[in-house]
Amino acid sequence: MSGSTSAQTARAVQARRQHTEKLLARVRDTLAAMRKERAPVTVRTVERRAGVSRAFLYQNATARQLVTEAVAQAEGRQARSRQETAEAVDASWRERALNAEDALRQAVAEIQSQRRHIGELMGRIRDLELDLPADAVQRLVTENTTLKQQFRALTADHHTLTNRLAAARDNNRSQDRKIAELQALLLEQQPTASVRHLRPLQG
Repeated sequence: MSGSTSAQTARAVQARRQHTEKLLARVRDTLAAMRKERAPVTVRTVERRAGVSRAFLYQNATARQLVTEAVAQAEGRQARSRQETAEAVDASWRERALNAEDALRQAVAEIQSQRRHIGELMGRIRDLELDLPADAVQRLVTENTTLKQQFRALTADHHTLTNRLAAARDNNRSQDRKIAELQALLLEQQPTASVRHLRPLQG
């Protein structure tokens, strides 16, 4: 009688062990799939997708360790992704600001060149005005008018570029603040923060 009982006990233990291994295999497969999908890892999600109980995830040491490690890895990936996004945004705004500054410098140089040219032409007109025939004076007056129009257009472009540069700098400062906030948030979110809920259930 005792031999039969021992055999039944051994079979029961073996069956429980096999059942546990099947559950662990489902947990491993689920975590591997979620890792491949880059999906957020939580106890609730693993419980639902693996078809295991929450008690099993908490009470089985191997399952608890698997979920804990997966949560830490997922949080690390999310932190790196946020950092990369913040750096990309910062680089984009910095490039725009630099481009705006280059365009502004070119516009200022062009305006200064046109001013010098206009000044030279005005001096020639004054010098030759008394000696030139009427049609030549008219041609110079027309050219002077054209240069003045070009000067006004360049002045308007300078004003537009100045406004764009100011807007780009404001956007850059705003992005700097956002990046600082993201970096502060990353420092606050320690990889073990979400793991603290994975303590074994009492009782």
